[in-house]
Formats: sequence, C-alpha cells, structure tokens
Amino acid sequence: MTARRRAGVLLHPTSLPGSDGIGTFGTELTGFLDFISKAGFTLWQVLPLTPPAAGNSPYSSYSAFAGNHLLIDLQQLTEEGDLSSRALEKRFPLELVDFKQVIPWKEQLLHEAAQNFFNQGQTPRLEEFWQFCDTTYWLHDYALFRALKQHYRDLPWHRWPAELAQRNPQALQQASRQLGSEIGVQKYQQWQFFRQWQRVRNAAAERGVALIGDLPIFVAHDSADVWCNQELFLLDAKGKPTVVAGVPPDYFSVTGQLWGNPLYNWPAMEQQGYGWWIARFRQLFELFDQVRIDHFRGFEAAWHVPATAKTAVRGSWVPGPGSGFFDAVKASLGNLSFIAEDLGVITPEVEALRDRYDLPGMKILQFAFDSDAANPYLPHNHSINSVVYTGTHDNDTTKGWFHSLSPHSINRMYNYLGLPGTEPVQDLIRVALMSVARTAIIPLQDLLELPSEARMNRPGVALGNWSWRYQSTQLKPGLADYYADLLSRYGRR
Repeated sequence: MTARRRAGVLLHPTSLPGSDGIGTFGTELTGFLDFISKAGFTLWQVLPLTPPAAGNSPYSSYSAFAGNHLLIDLQQLTEEGDLSSRALEKRFPLELVDFKQVIPWKEQLLHEAAQNFFNQGQTPRLEEFWQFCDTTYWLHDYALFRALKQHYRDLPWHRWPAELAQRNPQALQQASRQLGSEIGVQKYQQWQFFRQWQRVRNAAAERGVALIGDLPIFVAHDSADVWCNQELFLLDAKGKPTVVAGVPPDYFSVTGQLWGNPLYNWPAMEQQGYGWWIARFRQLFELFDQVRIDHFRGFEAAWHVPATAKTAVRGSWVPGPGSGFFDAVKASLGNLSFIAEDLGVITPEVEALRDRYDLPGMKILQFAFDSDAANPYLPHNHSINSVVYTGTHDNDTTKGWFHSLSPHSINRMYNYLGLPGTEPVQDLIRVALMSVARTAIIPLQDLLELPSEARMNRPGVALGNWSWRYQSTQLKPGLADYYADLLSRYGRR
C-alpha cells in the first residue's frame, strides 16, 4: 500500500445486485469495479469473506480460512460446463438477500455442479482441483467438518459422538470414508470460490483498485477452527467455552455486546509459535492488499464474560499476547499492511501497541459531534496515519443517522462545520475526503445517500441484518463523474 492520499468504498459482495438472490463474483461485480474506478476510488473494502454461520453474519463463521460458497457465481459454472443453463431458469432477483430462500436453492445447484464436475473424468480442470486440494492444508478438516455438520443435522461439534468431537484418528478416518461424496462437494465449492476470487483480484488490479479485507479477531465456537484446535481455546473437558467474548456497555448497547465466541488460550498459542495465526495472516494476504483487524484491542486485553452470563455487563479485562504476538508475526511474514479497528474502550496501552507497529487507526465521523473539542473523531484531531470513515457496517447510514439526531446535536455539528446544513450526507463525505487522514473510506450506502433501510448491521440485534443490496441502476455515470471531481479536489486521485 502506498503512502499517497487515497479513497475507497466499503461494500460487502453479498450486497451486489443480480439474479442469484445474493451478490456474487459475477458480472455485477465487474460493473461495481468499473464504477468506483471511474469515480477515482482506488480501494475496495469488504467484510469477512468466510462462510457465515449464526445469523448469517460474516463475523460468525464456520471457518477462519474457508470462503463463503454463496458468493460463487453460478453463471461461470454454467460456462465451464458444470451446470446446465436450464438449472438457472429459477432465479431470485430480490431487492434484499432472503437467506432462507437463497441458501437451499444455491447449495442444491452447487452440489449438482460438483457432481457434474466429478463425472467429467480426467480433465485439466480436475488436475487443477487436485492441486488445490494437495496444497490447501486446512481443506480436508473443513470439508469433513461441514460433512459431519450435515450428517448430524447441524448439531454443534461438541454434541457429536465423543470419538468425533475429540477427534479420535480412527473415527476421523472412518467418517472421511463414509462421507466422501459430501467432502468432495465441499472441496469443489472451496476450489471454485478461490479461483473466482482470484479473477476478482485480477479485475480490480487492472482498474488500479487495491483490496482491503477484514479479520475478525475471534472465531465461532461451532467452527472447524475450534474443533481442530481445541487446545488453543479456553474450553472445558466437554469442549464447551468456559468464558466468551464481548465488550462492556458502549455506544451501541447499554448492556454491552455478548458475542459468545470462545477466548484464546494465548500461552498455548505462544508455545506453538502462533502458528495458527501466522497461517491465517498468510492466507489473508494472498487474498487482499491490506487487512483491517476487527477488535484490535483484543490483542492487548479482551473482555472475558462467564459462559453462563446473559449479558456482557459482568466481565473482566484479561491481558492478551501484546507485542510478543506481533513480533512473531513480523519475524515470520515480514511487514504487513494492517488497519487497527481501535473503536470502543481504548486505553493508552492499546494505543501504544497500535503505534509501536505504526498501524493506522480508525476515525468515525458519526462519533465526532457528541462531545467537546477533544473528541478524537473530530477532523481537527485526525492524524495522517489513520483511516477516516463516515460510518462503518455497524453504523446507521449517514442519512439515517442524521435524521435521528436531536436539534441540539445538529446545531453542534453545523456550528463546528460552519456550513448551512442543507446536504448532511454530502457534507460528511466532503469532511472525510478533506481530512488529513491518508485514507478515506465511504460506505456505498452513503455515496448513494440512502436512508436507514439500507443499514447493514445493528449490533446486539440477532436477526434481520446483512441483507441489504443495491440496484445496478443506482450507479449512474453522472454520479461517478461527481465523485471523480470531488476526489481530485481533495487530492485523493
């Protein structure tokens, strides 16, 4: 990543338009890249691309390594001969992602494509597939995990028969033989995901667009990662968490956020040279040019909540691995380009850890106008080595946020900005772009000036998130020209 002033767009691929009921790596993605490139944006930031589990959240995944098979473009499978065009006659041109409809429909077609692929016999593509299987060390464990999940009717792994839950080698070998067909389907899906994403990477690079990924610090308990590495997590003898992750009461919730993820056994990870983490980072930087570390403060200290608690109020801060962790990563992989998500309860120790490795932090303009001049999110307090956002995937859209403000808060905002207050969304975008922060990221919802209905996530609310999609007709050529002029004005082209 270069040191020049840049601007980017935040959009998760599931929000792309199209007829598969969910955004994919298809032609609509190319159209999105064409739009942001014409507008002068040189960065595209996504949410985690891993397979979502609870609540369809990309931050709760069955694997920290696998890809979300729902993003696979079915049209490309048709062009390769794995699906017939007739299989795609039933389409879902939905305005929102309806996961209940989309998941069974798409998974059935992906199973059909996999079977057709294997029935084609020896081909160059089959050789490519086996090469992928041989060189992707986590793949078999993940495929077996998903096959066992299906076999046991989606029960969490700690409720499987004990010999499988505790990974008895003979039991794993027997299950691999018994579930071989489904394991093959899962491997096919991962192969297609990663080869299609590589095409996306190439298309972005051709347009001068760098990719920013997202790394959730924690993983889901019911995941291949925890099942395969139980000694690296704080679990009891039955494989259940003794404590879970969250954050104390904050801007988003008066009772805090109870995420429920298991916490890491950091001494055990250190003893293994942080190998699991190093492998995770290595793969991420094969997919992205830069990576945002979600909940960066967890590396300094994490909020441990008893596993039986109903809210996150009753917890305690427990030290994380700190600089020893990042020193080990740097020694193994060299300098990596991270963004530290440093929102919430940030202490001098967290800031020191961030600054020790010269990591840019985040500045959220929606947080800027609720206190005095010392507010770190106000533009005059920004630093060059930071990333400014109007809002993130956890915030309301800027239009929705503005309409929720009290008259007093609106007056405070516009007294600070010295503007008449007739275009609040555009005003906040201009403030982000004129900031001294080297990088500015704007959610597509704000570029399109959309209301609260386009919000991506409501923290603390389990259902109804992650479903927003835009329509291709909203990306008007005149809009790209408008932002191209704006980015040029503020030196971000």
